[in-house]
Amino acid sequence: MGSAPLASTKTLLCVDDTPANLTLLNECLKGHYTVKLANSGQKALSLLEKSPEKALADLILLDVMMPDMDGYDVCRRIKEHEAWRDIPVIFITSKTSPEDEKRALQEGGSDFIPKPINPDILLARIKTHLELGDYHRKLRDENQMLEQKLSERLTDLFKLQQATLTVMISLAEFRDENTGNHIKRTQSYVQMLAEEVERTYPHMGLDENTRDLIVQAAPLHDIGKITTPDHILLKPGKLTPEEFDIMKQHAQSGADILKTAINEMGSYGGFLEVAQEIALTHHEKWDGSGYPQGLQGESIPISGRLMALADVYDALRSERPYKKAFSHQEALAIIEEGAGKHFDPRLTECFKNIGEKVAAITEELL
Repeated sequence: MGSAPLASTKTLLCVDDTPANLTLLNECLKGHYTVKLANSGQKALSLLEKSPEKALADLILLDVMMPDMDGYDVCRRIKEHEAWRDIPVIFITSKTSPEDEKRALQEGGSDFIPKPINPDILLARIKTHLELGDYHRKLRDENQMLEQKLSERLTDLFKLQQATLTVMISLAEFRDENTGNHIKRTQSYVQMLAEEVERTYPHMGLDENTRDLIVQAAPLHDIGKITTPDHILLKPGKLTPEEFDIMKQHAQSGADILKTAINEMGSYGGFLEVAQEIALTHHEKWDGSGYPQGLQGESIPISGRLMALADVYDALRSERPYKKAFSHQEALAIIEEGAGKHFDPRLTECFKNIGEKVAAITEELL
């Protein structure tokens, strides 16, 4: 008989209700492997249960015809257990019909050897299945290692993306002609308004994930202003028509900047795409008189329609060198007057519904 080099490291569990068969298996295998014996299916399971986290055996030799619990039931129980399911099971049985072999394999058996056994064939089959088991374990370990490395790389990429987005938002705040609080206020308005719209008009598609993306992206609505010349952006008085035309370019510029970011970084779970959408469309008007594309009605993305209300309200409430700050009631009256012209009428209704909350945020962050 050939020898197996795995004798000191591999353990076989032999399960058979006939003592003579167990003795034969033990004599055949003991010079090659560590051998454990069980004279019933239940005893075999009890032995396995003594080592719940690590498999007791590297391979199981299993008889089919046993009282109380036959080999098929034992195999099924083994394959249902997380710690045991990868143990190869070789059926050794006098039931030799094709139907018996088919069932043995269906129950999770790795091989089927008819009695009486040929020791050389048995050792060769055992060696093959142990080597396959080692290969599968090695492959699984390598896959886990690769998954861990991939997870680490994705985490690093996420951190890099997050840092890039933080820089972009900081740039937007730095170039804000008011203060960074404009960004914080408008983001809060957008969040409250989106939640109210979902409660009032659930068919408009503002589910939690969509709302979260819009709220997260809102701070980048004016990112395009980093391209606006200082003498226009920071002008203390009203802009001339020519200057205003240049100022209006910030919507398209912001969308272009964010498109470049998408091409370089990916969409970041849809976040940058929504940010691009908001940057491009938050100056569009319901009646089509806005810019830069002159979109009308529901052709304006809902993210842009939400941002338009938040942005205009905050501009009305903010003091400028050329105008005083309007009160909440005055600003709300102007917003309501713009319903159906500047703003989506339904969103305007929802904005009015949350008026007191909006006013409270304004007072807190002005």
